[in-house]
Amino acid sequence: MESTFAIQLNGIVQGVGFRPFVYRSAKTFGITGFVRNDKDGVFIEASGKNVEAFYHHILENAPQQAKIISHSFQKTETKNYPDFRIIESEAKQNNKQLFITPDFAMCENCRKELHDENNRRYHYPFITCTDCGARYSILKKLPFDRENTSMQMFHQCDECLQEYNDASDIRFYSQTNSCKKCGITLSFYNNKNELLSQDVEEILQQINVALQSGKIIAAKGIGGFLLLCDANNEQAVKTLRARKHRPTKPFAVMYPNLQQIENDYEVSEVEKEMLQSAAAPIVLLQPKSPLLGGFRGAAPKLNRVGVFLPYAPLLELILSKFNKPVIATSANISGDSIVYDNEKALQDLPQLADFILLNNRDITMPQDDSVIQFSSKTKTKIILRNGRGFAPIHFLNCQTHKTIFASGALLKSSFALAQNDSIYVSQYLGSTDEYDTQQTYKKVAENFLNLTSAKIETIVCDKHPDYFSTQFAKQKSEEQNISLQQIQHHKAHFAAVLAENNLLENNEKMLGVVWDGTGLGDDEQIWGGDFFSYQNKKIERVCHFEYVPNLLGDKMAKEPRLSALSFCKGMADDILKEKFTGQEWNYFQKILNNKYEIVTSSCGRLFDAVAALLNLCDKQSYEGEAALYLENLATENWKKFSNFMEDYDVHFDEEKISVQTILKQIISDIKCGENKGKIALKFHLSLVEMIETVARKNEFKKIAFSGGVFQNSLLVDLIKIKLEKKYQLFFHQKLSPNDENISFGQVIFPLIAQIDTE
Repeated sequence: MESTFAIQLNGIVQGVGFRPFVYRSAKTFGITGFVRNDKDGVFIEASGKNVEAFYHHILENAPQQAKIISHSFQKTETKNYPDFRIIESEAKQNNKQLFITPDFAMCENCRKELHDENNRRYHYPFITCTDCGARYSILKKLPFDRENTSMQMFHQCDECLQEYNDASDIRFYSQTNSCKKCGITLSFYNNKNELLSQDVEEILQQINVALQSGKIIAAKGIGGFLLLCDANNEQAVKTLRARKHRPTKPFAVMYPNLQQIENDYEVSEVEKEMLQSAAAPIVLLQPKSPLLGGFRGAAPKLNRVGVFLPYAPLLELILSKFNKPVIATSANISGDSIVYDNEKALQDLPQLADFILLNNRDITMPQDDSVIQFSSKTKTKIILRNGRGFAPIHFLNCQTHKTIFASGALLKSSFALAQNDSIYVSQYLGSTDEYDTQQTYKKVAENFLNLTSAKIETIVCDKHPDYFSTQFAKQKSEEQNISLQQIQHHKAHFAAVLAENNLLENNEKMLGVVWDGTGLGDDEQIWGGDFFSYQNKKIERVCHFEYVPNLLGDKMAKEPRLSALSFCKGMADDILKEKFTGQEWNYFQKILNNKYEIVTSSCGRLFDAVAALLNLCDKQSYEGEAALYLENLATENWKKFSNFMEDYDVHFDEEKISVQTILKQIISDIKCGENKGKIALKFHLSLVEMIETVARKNEFKKIAFSGGVFQNSLLVDLIKIKLEKKYQLFFHQKLSPNDENISFGQVIFPLIAQIDTE
């Protein structure tokens, strides 16, 4: 007698063609019953003689973009179904395990159809199928069905419906299916908000002419608007920088195809694979020859350029017609969040762009493009920004006994939600010290909480009272009468890397190296150059860089010359004095001679100090600029002297590390005329030696790393090369080492009740 089985599948199983795959498989195995989406994933009731074989086939042959995380197979009441069907989704109130599918880059099948003159979707800028297209960026609520997305307003025409209902078609049950007749439309405006065209071919031609003429285009992508201009046009790039108020911060470059990228850059197999992946992030690559023209303006003074491929069909059409690389950067004034709303685009973007390209599909979850790099020697993956294609980041089996919201940090903000054994970390949401970004943060957070039907029981935030994320958390806590917990910034970093590497239950003591620019410490001072221990669910601060005056607060973070003045303590006055006016010099000397209330141990500021001493950068136009120049200089020197492993002596006492000892030797080398690149490299090597010394003195065998300093790919390479044979090393895998991971670390603390952070 035939039996009936209930099959539950959790993971990335919605918006990836999973139900059509199950339907086809059921027909192959002679199974009757049904499949549906629910708020847990995909649920199947299957009757027949071959149900077990059918079940294993599903697990072993899931669609390309699917990821089954957990599954169950249970016998249920026997039922006689006449056939197998895809039925209407069930929306439960309390989901067990929530998975949200990220956006996918255009697949090869759709790319071929897009350029096929005989195909009915030829040059349709929003072609998708079950394997590709917008997902998270258009989601309003779960499960992922058309009526729960921004596609709800686009009713399929007869031809699209025929494809939708045809089990042999690649768009069978595709929730984003549309075409020229029934789908999304374009509107092309000039910067006077005059509508120029809504015809695709006409728009593509006008954009091509505009790019050739050095004009700037604002085009609505998957997660928001992008600003595009000819990457070879030096004046166009300069104009874009002036309009964005972004004098030196790197721009990404989008190429029409991989062949052109390989002509211009050194591309390893792992980098090539990432460029062509469904996430299609920006990947930092090394140019084969010195940059010329506008390219020189893409990443000033840096040895790597962020490069990516067209991930959306609209961008593919623009780039294939232009057939040259374009600068592609988020459409916003530097510091604000990405523009994603049509009305706001027409209001704000005329000051940035000469032309604005809208479409009438709403973006519900705005995202910047993801950015990733691989270190040059060990090819270690380092996430610099999690956005389109990666977000939201998901962690499973986290023993989430309650629903917890964590509000993250101030800069490079994100939020996290723990719910039903899962943790989600949002996309990068920018620096929330700007009003515009604060509003985007609020909207995305509220949308996400509504999307997940989360009923928050605990809220966690940073200890800094002035962070927007802290104020947002406190307000939500008070309004909804929810308990609030505050976690120290750098302990959250350490918890994040521990949890990401499944080390929270580890009994052997761990060393945590947490280096970044800022964060309020337990002693009310600014931390950032810290070593922690973790054992028996207890986090303790082991030692830290010696405190120096935190001159004028945030101003010191923007002016490396102030960091040099503070760290050097009079040792380099003859080098530094020329960086200040006479009035400034007298003022800062007076401050340094007085008793100062706020001090810092920041490793980020130490990088700034060394960069200023080497005359690389006195005032920054973007966060981390000085450190990038220092890394760049050291990397170039390492290429010339790959066997060079000399470092500076470091002085320790019980709890403090005297970085002044290193600076004294650097200053001596400068005065002796030593090569600047060699000094920069010796500084990096000294930091590695410092880590090893702390580990050796305190008998650690396992070391975990977090904080924005570990975005430095040279430092990561040197750590691995020098320490990997002696210690077990742990870095972030899916999260960025920067403050994007703070929310994840924050959400971990209430889940592990025994953790003692004092």
